[in-house]
Amino acid sequence: MTHPTKLAGLIVTCLAIAVLGGCAIGPNYRRPVVETPPAYRGEETQAAATALADVPWWELFQDTALKGLIEEALANNYDLRIAASRVEQARYSVGVTRADLMPQVNYQGDAQRGRFAFPGQEENVTANSFLGAFQLAWEIDIWGRIRRATEASLADLFAIEDVRRGVVLSLVTTTAQAYFELRELDLELEIAHRTTKAFEQTRDLFVQQLRGGVGNKLEVARAEGALDGTAAVIPDLERQIVAKENQICLLLGRPPGPITRGAALTAQAYPPSIPAGLPATLLERRPDIMQAEQNIVASNALVGVSIANFLPRIGLTTLYGGQSSEIENVVKGSGNIWGIEGSLLGPVFQGGRLYYSYKGSVAAREDAILAYHQAVLGALGEVSNALVARQRYAASRVEVEKQVAALQDAVRLATLRYTGGLASYYEVLEAQQQLFPAENTLARTQLNQLVSVVQLYRALGGGWSAEEQRRPQQYPNRREALDRLVPGQAGLK
Repeated sequence: MTHPTKLAGLIVTCLAIAVLGGCAIGPNYRRPVVETPPAYRGEETQAAATALADVPWWELFQDTALKGLIEEALANNYDLRIAASRVEQARYSVGVTRADLMPQVNYQGDAQRGRFAFPGQEENVTANSFLGAFQLAWEIDIWGRIRRATEASLADLFAIEDVRRGVVLSLVTTTAQAYFELRELDLELEIAHRTTKAFEQTRDLFVQQLRGGVGNKLEVARAEGALDGTAAVIPDLERQIVAKENQICLLLGRPPGPITRGAALTAQAYPPSIPAGLPATLLERRPDIMQAEQNIVASNALVGVSIANFLPRIGLTTLYGGQSSEIENVVKGSGNIWGIEGSLLGPVFQGGRLYYSYKGSVAAREDAILAYHQAVLGALGEVSNALVARQRYAASRVEVEKQVAALQDAVRLATLRYTGGLASYYEVLEAQQQLFPAENTLARTQLNQLVSVVQLYRALGGGWSAEEQRRPQQYPNRREALDRLVPGQAGLK
């Protein structure tokens, strides 16, 4: 005679093979077809397979101080640490969902004393009853309801992982942009101090001339006004510098304080004109697009779950243990008990709950698909805007540099004319007043040119992939690891 535990094990094994080898009900995921242009609008060079986004951030940014700040931000930023923690939470949630695929084994113990009626006895008797048993319960996933739920949970994990990648990308580029903005403010402050000193010299000269009887109060008043207007800019620039330093400190995960500087804004290296690459690569590179696709995967799997809810759930329950009126007999052969039970539970009338749940899951999938298409279009637009900005700011910088050079020459010539007695100092003052805003405009144009490169790098989805490859221990490839746990599930992307 076959032992009950062997019989139950054989049944479980056969059914497991049948279930795991079967197909889950519901639609299988297919990536939505997206029409991408052959090249980005605003791309002057021919589209190429290699792109600016392929360049590691530590090669794109040459300033040693900036590299150190980005390294510190990636190590200590709280937003990134929170994102990594959420990835871990999502990974454990996958394990919780996937656990329903496995048989659930529990133990039970019971002890009672009471008055019982036994067959063949005329009177009830007072006796003890002891029970010790193991129970096995397993929902046989014939229709793939649990597998589809696991698929959705995995997609949620991948989406959260893509959120973390987006945080890495944002952290690298935001730190670089804030650093360049800080160096631009430093340059504006330097220009303000230099211009203030020049206006002080002009004011002192006019005061001396007035005291000597060869000047007039109008000259002094105009010089005082120019000096005060320039000096008033300095405190506000100092305030902005402190605020920008505090912003960078927040990115670095440290208390407010000074920030180490490297190369001046005018000495920052501009990266070569690397092409943006093929628009189709955005689908695999932009974290927000990757996240939007995983949302489709999850919603598509939930459609399968809602379909499976219409079908009966088939279960298997077994019990093996011992029961006796004497506790020592519970573990002896005379007290052995066992049982195998199959169950079938299916819906008959739910008031439309299952139907509306199905229709709702289909609508959620359509919503995710539309959001995916919108994310792709938004990404293409951001890349185009950044490409045009990079080109136009480079052209604008050339013209502003010419303007500043011309005004510097005008100040020099006006000074020579004044010292030669050929002109009044009004010419010098007017030239200085024109040079100050032009130098500030050049500083902002240089900043805009650098920021446009940073924004293009961000729009292309650069930075996070190289960071993951450089620190595999910090950013493990969970998709491959999960594919070993649940074959085929992690290869959905």
